[in-house]
Amino acid sequence: MQAERITSVRGRALPMRGDDIDTDRIMPARFLKAVTFDGLEQHIFEDERAGSKAASHGHGIHPFDNPHYAGASVLLVNSNFGCGSSREHAPQALRRWGIRAVVGESFSEIFFGNSLMIGMPCVTATALEIRELMDRVEERPDTIIAVDLARGVCETDGYSCAVSIPAAARDAFVTGAWDTTGLLLERYGEVDAVAARLPYIKGF
Repeated sequence: MQAERITSVRGRALPMRGDDIDTDRIMPARFLKAVTFDGLEQHIFEDERAGSKAASHGHGIHPFDNPHYAGASVLLVNSNFGCGSSREHAPQALRRWGIRAVVGESFSEIFFGNSLMIGMPCVTATALEIRELMDRVEERPDTIIAVDLARGVCETDGYSCAVSIPAAARDAFVTGAWDTTGLLLERYGEVDAVAARLPYIKGF
């Protein structure tokens, strides 16, 4: 098994408008009791989706319930996305739902780090650029967006903008260094050799 290298993400997008969307909204606390992360994708924005139509941002339906965005792999957000508690369940649920990259104005540092650990890049663009991307996707939900980490560009038909990600995070995705399990298995011979030299392991 080789470490997974992520240089770009391409697919349809889901626009989630609003600043300061916190992890308690993304994944309510009562779902944190699970032993594994399996099935968390079913409870993304559970309270908002199960609530009144007023919670659907004026569009009559919550974005994660909108059939036009089913199967989207790129999430478009505004500023300070993923703020609040440090629960890793929020990015885990998003990735298990199908999101492979998040493009936004800014992210909570802990949410960004948790996303990095599971191979879900979070890149930033200006507020005007995010608005343009959201407008285009809402007008045409079949719009394909490509996020190129190596080039630092987000592209769609007839529109392109620069996106940023810290250099260390970009390099981790591009080289596969984010995938610590994959790296371990990729060099398992070396791991085995070191283990064979350790007196407290040799006896097992």
